[in-house]
Amino acid sequence: MDAQSQRNAADTDRGYDEPPLSDATLWTEEPVGRPRMPDPVRASAVRAVLIASVTLIEAMVAMLGAAAGTWITAPALLCTVVSTVVATWAVLDVWVTRQVWNQRHGVLSSPSTAARPRRLRRGSPARRGVGKVRGPARRRVAGLR
Repeated sequence: MDAQSQRNAADTDRGYDEPPLSDATLWTEEPVGRPRMPDPVRASAVRAVLIASVTLIEAMVAMLGAAAGTWITAPALLCTVVSTVVATWAVLDVWVTRQVWNQRHGVLSSPSTAARPRRLRRGSPARRGVGKVRGPARRRVAGLR
């Protein structure tokens, strides 16, 4: 008996119903619904989340300091106000970075139902078929045969 069949027999003896997977990898990738964000956009998003979380921590310290009546309330409140401005700036940075990325690298889009091919105008020469006849007819009228 070879080694693989011995392992299968041992696993069956221990009460495992399924045979072990021999060629399976530890990590398998599954497709996701949305593609990964571009690196600059992801970096600005992470930066914005970190700044927003620090702002929330500062706000909590200011609130608890005010409830306890300690000296740290005033500096924490000032830092919270400044951090709120910085966090707003960071969120706007994510938006601007995303827009710049889309403009520079293009966006894959499919036409919507509103996108229809151009209609020919009612009096256009291509629709009337006059474009081919117009040149020689004009020469004959002008007497330039």
